[in-house]
Amino acid sequence: MARYIGPVCRQCRREGIKLFLKGERCYAEKCAIEKRNTPPGQHGKARKAKLAGYGLQLREKQRVKRIYGVLENQFRRYFEAAARQRGITGELLLQNLERRLDNVAYRLGFATSRSQARQLVRHGHFSVNGKKVDIPSLQVKPGDVIGVRERSQKNVFLLHAMDEVKGRGIPEWLSIQAEQMSGRVLALPTRAQINLPVQEQLIVELYSK
Repeated sequence: MARYIGPVCRQCRREGIKLFLKGERCYAEKCAIEKRNTPPGQHGKARKAKLAGYGLQLREKQRVKRIYGVLENQFRRYFEAAARQRGITGELLLQNLERRLDNVAYRLGFATSRSQARQLVRHGHFSVNGKKVDIPSLQVKPGDVIGVRERSQKNVFLLHAMDEVKGRGIPEWLSIQAEQMSGRVLALPTRAQINLPVQEQLIVELYSK
């Protein structure tokens, strides 16, 4: 499956905010945003143009794509699926992205970043309702139980992640049983529960042209 394999810190610098793509490094002084919050490239410091209209819409789309680690075609499919659903398209788009298994594993604290969660899922360390799953884009639903498989419960990366993110908190639409290394989807996430600095309406406007 295609994925971005370049330096992720330049993505944060391009968007001008922390996207938390590198786990623990994002909370340290080594974070690229802390050291040099300028767009990447030779002329990054000279880029002072104000964005408007299409530029703002494009940047918002790129920001959400990078947060969740999806590429253009996949992102467009998420948008088209949201557009077919009943409700506010922008909010449904974020809701569908939040329901990805790799994102849920990250939200539950089983990984320090979404990219690490994606790799752990691909390597078969998780189960959904007792069945092994290795598809990061799997959409979970209310009532689903996401657990670390018994053979993976001593995995050093999982244990380290759970220890590191104890203070990060779990979203209200999820619950966790830390001792059993499992979590449950309590409900579909609402927009208020998706704590992301994005304006999803700009994405809707971009794709509606």
